Amino acid sequence: MKILDLITWFEEWANPAWCESWDNCGWQIEPGVLQKNARVLVCLTPTLAVMEEAIAFRANLIFAHHPLIFNPLKSLVVGEAMAEMARLAFTHNIGIYSAHTNFDQVDNGTADVLAQILQLQEVAPIVPTQGGLGYGRVGVLNPSMSLQDLLATIQTRLAPPKLLFSPTPDLQQKISRVAVLGGSGASYISDVVKTGAQAYLTSDCKFHQFQESRDAYGGLGLRNLILIDAGHYATERPACDRLVQKFQTLNLEWVQLSQKDEDFRQFFV
Repeated sequence: MKILDLITWFEEWANPAWCESWDNCGWQIEPGVLQKNARVLVCLTPTLAVMEEAIAFRANLIFAHHPLIFNPLKSLVVGEAMAEMARLAFTHNIGIYSAHTNFDQVDNGTADVLAQILQLQEVAPIVPTQGGLGYGRVGVLNPSMSLQDLLATIQTRLAPPKLLFSPTPDLQQKISRVAVLGGSGASYISDVVKTGAQAYLTSDCKFHQFQESRDAYGGLGLRNLILIDAGHYATERPACDRLVQKFQTLNLEWVQLSQKDEDFRQFFV
């Protein structure tokens, strides 16, 4: 399959026109590879380490979740990472394509994969957008489980370096309704409260957002939503793996999940 055909197939599934106004989905760098047979390296974040990996594997497309370019560039200067990424992309004929907030909304996108990992049932978007799609997912645990078991399940299946959660006097309380949203999802706390979820798995939550979650007030009174922060990398990387699996069904010349993706954080224990 040629790169042009791969991108056409993908955009019929996750239209880049659905991305948010602040986002930058689609081609980041296209050095003239559209008619090449697709050799694809899938990653969460396009970095120099991922670029070097792509060069080593003779890939001609880096397919990333996070955009390489978020803000308009004012310059490209030797020695800067962005300039080096651009230089290497054009030198080695490697395209860089991003599927970000459009990929967040779709079936088998970032949120949907999290819901599947937790085996949620009766799943629906937290914030619907179009055609049954939307941001985040909320669903039912059947059977329900204790908060302690839910945390242990998340730790086992996502393997985050640290798992943060709201203080609670009862780790044995039963959890039956859970919301999930990969990446930075604290801005959706008020929307999650409206779904009746008891726990919300996301990432990048600040001190006062844990307070907001604890003190969340819904139509039936105090909700005490349990906020669970598993980290940006751990909550979005699984969807990249799923994307590789979908690409493998297309009979590409070569496709692989990057092994050079980085969490960008380390914890001193």
